[in-house]
Amino acid sequence: MKPVLLRCLSLCLLLTACTHPPPQTPPRADVPAQWQAGPQPAGERLDAWWQAFADPQLAPLIARARRNNPDLGAALARVEQARAQAQVATGNRWPTLQAGFNGNHERLLHGPGYSGIDTYRDDRRLDVFSLGLAASYEVDFWGGVAARARSGLATWQASAFDRDTLELTLLASVAASYLDLSAVQARAALAQRNLDNAEQVLVLVSTRQTAGAASPLELAQQRGLVARQRQQLESLRQDETNARLALATLLGEPVERLRLAAGDFARLQVPETGVGLPSELLARRPDVARAEARLAAAQADVQVARSLMLPRLTLKANLAVGADHLADLFANRYYDLAGALLAPIFNGGALRAGYRASQARQQELLENYRKALLDAFADVDRALNDSSGLDRQLHWQAQALDQAQQAFALAETRYRAGADTLLTLLDAQRSLYQAQDDAITLRLQRLKASVALFKALGGGWEAGKIR
Repeated sequence: MKPVLLRCLSLCLLLTACTHPPPQTPPRADVPAQWQAGPQPAGERLDAWWQAFADPQLAPLIARARRNNPDLGAALARVEQARAQAQVATGNRWPTLQAGFNGNHERLLHGPGYSGIDTYRDDRRLDVFSLGLAASYEVDFWGGVAARARSGLATWQASAFDRDTLELTLLASVAASYLDLSAVQARAALAQRNLDNAEQVLVLVSTRQTAGAASPLELAQQRGLVARQRQQLESLRQDETNARLALATLLGEPVERLRLAAGDFARLQVPETGVGLPSELLARRPDVARAEARLAAAQADVQVARSLMLPRLTLKANLAVGADHLADLFANRYYDLAGALLAPIFNGGALRAGYRASQARQQELLENYRKALLDAFADVDRALNDSSGLDRQLHWQAQALDQAQQAFALAETRYRAGADTLLTLLDAQRSLYQAQDDAITLRLQRLKASVALFKALGGGWEAGKIR
């Protein structure tokens, strides 16, 4: 009996080893030879990329977001869930062993009922005790159990990469939101200065109108300009409040806790970023790693679904002792060995439909993986294009601002001297205000383009790390 059992076990193990397919790899990526903007400086570590903006308030905000953001906390909890599920799936690959103790007491009573138990003149008591071990193991002929474990591991990895992707997006959003707040504060300060300047011109026009040197129309025009400046200032104050609310939400804190000193937007530095080669990008993007892990899980799920359509062999063994009296518990020993072979015969096509569904899911995630690759390269190209384009715009905008300042100074001088009408001065005022506001807006866009580039490059993330 024992040689036969050993032969069966050996055959099961041999079949298990032979039927496990080799692990599948994701499709080869079509990597461009260079970026659309041309060759770029060598890549560099971006672990603390926010420090490149040279703003002392930004790093503490990043730390607070990492610590308090509820979305990031929920993502970490999902990672722990996936980790536990992966451990469950891995544990199913091993035999299960259970210990049990049973005690049973029976008493047969006299009575006029069923005669089968009414056969003794005295009451009869029966005690049964048993103690044993029970083991069971599903022989993984078709690799379904191992595939389920691989799927659980890949799902855990995908969850961890999803958390990393969320963190990268969060930190970029915090930086961009802080830049928005700093820029709107600068625009509000500029609007206040322009309002003060417009009110000074209003005093001049009012004085000239009293002296008969200016018409009531000119006075009304300047009053209208002052009113528009006040309206713009109120709009910017509203935007500043909204920017504070948005930043506080990202930090996971009430807005009352957001106490920031007035920053100097003009002193923010535009970082110089080493981009490196396109071939280096895929190992730096957590979203690409997430798509790859999800695809690996789907590939394993296809094998799991296939194995469900095939026979399953389960081996069981029990070793126990038993007796009528607890003192004699170890006097009687017994064991039993059993094997069960179950094969699906009819299930209404449910198993085959599940197999087809897993194949379709695999194809879906394959397309998602291809899209993640395309998005990764496009994100970097887009950020590089925005950065270079905004640099050129800032060059010409600086010249436009310089000319607007000169034009306003000349128009004011000529108006005071009576050489020009108020309309010329008003046009110069509007051009100057718009040029000054455009300078802040363009600089904000350029700084946010740097944030987008840091994010597109992975923000210092490295492949192979699971938190």
